[in-house]
Amino acid sequence: MKVSRIAAAGSAAGIAVLALSAPAFAHVSVQPEGPAAKGGYAVVDFKVPNERDDASTTKLEVTIPADHPLASVMPQPVAGWKAEVTKSKPAKPLEAHGKQITEVVTKVTWTAEGKGIEPGYFQKFPLSVGALPEDTDQLVFKAIQTYSNKEVVRWIEVPQEGQEEPDNPAPVLELTAAEGDAHGAAGAKDGTDAESTAQHTAAGSSTDSGDSSDTTARVLGIAGIVVGAAGVAYGVLAGRRRDTGASA
Repeated sequence: MKVSRIAAAGSAAGIAVLALSAPAFAHVSVQPEGPAAKGGYAVVDFKVPNERDDASTTKLEVTIPADHPLASVMPQPVAGWKAEVTKSKPAKPLEAHGKQITEVVTKVTWTAEGKGIEPGYFQKFPLSVGALPEDTDQLVFKAIQTYSNKEVVRWIEVPQEGQEEPDNPAPVLELTAAEGDAHGAAGAKDGTDAESTAQHTAAGSSTDSGDSSDTTARVLGIAGIVVGAAGVAYGVLAGRRRDTGASA
């Protein structure tokens, strides 16, 4: 009875935790594929979950911060989606690799060519960006999510330190301190190099994880054999004792 009560209480607590934590993951967010060091280049993923049960996400619009324009913004092709890049003149002159930049990307729009992101799924939209600013700790990318039923959700509220997360928070990219040369820890000199570095890092992590899993499986297998052998030995000894007792 006591065990059943404990199990029931644990289950209820787990459901409560999931219910409370769900909203924190159910919005458009941005995460780097590796380091996002100041002054360097990075590949960042905009993760878009579908929050509706009766409609699909068919469009995503991401605005590049005007207060920190980026000289290079390149979308990676995503199957089933068309990417459109909007450019304009920067408010302040920019330079990249010794050349003056007369146009910068101000918005990237992905439009579904098929069903889009259906209920119960999410999609990642990668961007190669740089050079990342050195005079701020974060970049705020305001995003607009459109559904197949024409509903529009604006993820544009800027989270404030020390305050509760807003209902519709904008994706925020946290920047790390510059490391190594001026191109950041990855040593990437352009968006393509940054993407290649990120993919190599991800592949390495996957291999390490696979090696760890293999090692764990081997250890558990050996432990199982040892336990099995001990059980057989115990069974033989017990049988001998019963035979001895019967003879006596």
